[in-house]
Amino acid sequence: MKHKSLPLLAAFCALALTSCETGRSTRDLAAARLAMEQAIPNEPKGDYFIGRRCYKVDYKMWGYVRRPREAWTESRLAMFNEDKALAPDRARNAIGSDNGFEYRLRGRFSADSVYEPASNTVYPEFVLERAELLSERPAPIFKDRRALDPQKRYYPDPY
Repeated sequence: MKHKSLPLLAAFCALALTSCETGRSTRDLAAARLAMEQAIPNEPKGDYFIGRRCYKVDYKMWGYVRRPREAWTESRLAMFNEDKALAPDRARNAIGSDNGFEYRLRGRFSADSVYEPASNTVYPEFVLERAELLSERPAPIFKDRRALDPQKRYYPDPY
């Protein structure tokens, strides 16, 4: 009789651990998302970009990059040119350790595009000069929480 309850207990533990991993309820995420949307138009103007790291095991794109005061729907999924500065995770020799983090980026989009073989797609090249961490737990920019799963082989558009 004790053995029959093991699968149920395992499922409960997995669910509990999953909800602890994010540490935020759906209501908290919606509130954070709304606060972010309201703050974007008030971001300081300047010669910088906002970047959201989206690490995927199989892909080499860095993540989404947008100008200040632009919505995430205007962002571009970009490849980094690291000739001037290494991406933050690469600089720490911890690839993907900053998945989901948000940065203030200094640099520019070059006129070049970069082919990424795993996705068989061409992406804009962002020449990184500097990255400053803004948040390790920013508001979500995706409807689907699984978008930040490094094992998932897709990049959804931000909403």
